[in-house]
Amino acid sequence: MSAVQQMGGRPGLDGVKQIIAVASGKGGVGKSTTAVNLALALAAEGYRTGILDADIYGPSQGMMLGIPSGTRPQADEDKHFLPLKAHGIQVMSMSFLVTDSTPMVWRGPMAAGALQQLLMQTRWDNLDYLIVDMPPGTGDIQLTLSQKVPVTGAVIVTTPQDIALLDCKKGIEMFRKVDIPVLGVIENMSLHICSNCGHEEAIFGAGGGERIARDYETELLGQLPLVIEIREQTDSGIPSVVADPEGRVAQIYRGIARKAVELTKKIAEAGNQGPSIAVLND
Repeated sequence: MSAVQQMGGRPGLDGVKQIIAVASGKGGVGKSTTAVNLALALAAEGYRTGILDADIYGPSQGMMLGIPSGTRPQADEDKHFLPLKAHGIQVMSMSFLVTDSTPMVWRGPMAAGALQQLLMQTRWDNLDYLIVDMPPGTGDIQLTLSQKVPVTGAVIVTTPQDIALLDCKKGIEMFRKVDIPVLGVIENMSLHICSNCGHEEAIFGAGGGERIARDYETELLGQLPLVIEIREQTDSGIPSVVADPEGRVAQIYRGIARKAVELTKKIAEAGNQGPSIAVLND
């Protein structure tokens, strides 16, 4: 039984079995790149996968998946958006509803409302996994997702340096406060590999992801190197898992995907009923 079915269903989410939120405590850690490659890795493992770009203020999944600017989703007879398709996965993003130069100058409730509309009015087609690319931080959109959607689990993306790890802790604590299981931590940019000589150097520090996983009793799902190919491939609209499916980076993402599948199956078998929200006035 899916997470959505366990909670009595949600309009627009009937076609989704499991939902994984990909989040970060701060921007600039490669969260969106990780989210799109995780979605593609799940698809490569044989699962029907979609990705929702919930980063309302800075949607980027359309560009990362090579969807031409100005492409608009179609609607069905019930006026639900039909997700676009790219590289074998289903995609929905705020960027499909506005122009590339349109700034989202919205207060928190407006952004949260836009997310809710994307979630509930997109007709996902029989997905095993929906990856939700969250905005950085711990604000209104994160709270809306936890209140309105039966998220199976969350993945936290970080880099090894201390300031990123500090924000990573806040992200883990946020999801735990709203009773969303944290599947684990992905450490991005863990090791710089020189494109000329192959020299490896931990320029952002070492061991940070392992410490966070140990301290919070969760898993280190994987460590991604800092290599120029990841950036070049994603900017070109053909992310690493598709661009070089047999390469080192793609295999790391597929390993992360397999771990995520195993963990979500355990959560589903345990009958996680979704988040319970309590707002306290201190």
